[in-house]
Amino acid sequence: MRTTILLLATLPLVVPVALATDAAADSIYSRAVADPARPAKDRERDARDKPAEVLALAGFGPGMKVADIFAGGGYYSELLGDVVGPGGSVLMLNNTAYQHFAREELKERLKDGRLANVKPMLIESCDLRLGNDDLDGALIVMSYHDLYYADEAGGWAPINAGRFLDQIHAALKPGGVFLIVDHAAARGTGHSAAQELHRIDEAFAKLDIESHGFRLEKTWDGLRNEADRHDVGVFDPKVRGSTDRFVHVNRRI
Repeated sequence: MRTTILLLATLPLVVPVALATDAAADSIYSRAVADPARPAKDRERDARDKPAEVLALAGFGPGMKVADIFAGGGYYSELLGDVVGPGGSVLMLNNTAYQHFAREELKERLKDGRLANVKPMLIESCDLRLGNDDLDGALIVMSYHDLYYADEAGGWAPINAGRFLDQIHAALKPGGVFLIVDHAAARGTGHSAAQELHRIDEAFAKLDIESHGFRLEKTWDGLRNEADRHDVGVFDPKVRGSTDRFVHVNRRI
């Protein structure tokens, strides 16, 4: 009996993230994913991206103000609009390059004012226009590595990554959540793989973000793929849509 009691006493230390995620994924998050108004293209993506579990892990909820940074076509922005509800709001940020890349998808997603609490914003990295101590949460999904990518001829100017992260820190309220999902690179490569492979070293990401006033609170392995060897670009047909991805929930301190 004593052994059983001691074992039970240790369980909260090892299972709460999984339990909380599973429970929450059956509530506001799963309902957002199941919304029949969502585009068919989004539904095709759900199985590989597991958005209900990701959003539950971050703990975004009703009434929050959240910034979806480098939102692309707005896949997560639409889901967040449902999760935060009419009492909350979502800022859908794209720079010129992302806006151009996703223009047709954005046109369809935003037509007829169908996302009333989602505000599209065209920004540049030097001025995200997020204010100070105003956001409950922020997220960058599969685009954090782009802070370390540059292709001026292709329309992507180099980004001052430190200034970019400082702007996010300043915009979040104390205790605010910063969610990162990205393609994993080989260990020890820092941010070097961002240029050719569009990947980034998970350990580097942790240290980088923590150095700008955040604390890594929890991680999730639900988007892992051990078969991905991290040695090809994320658009390669061998791994496209099935890369090994890390999920980090950081909190502003």
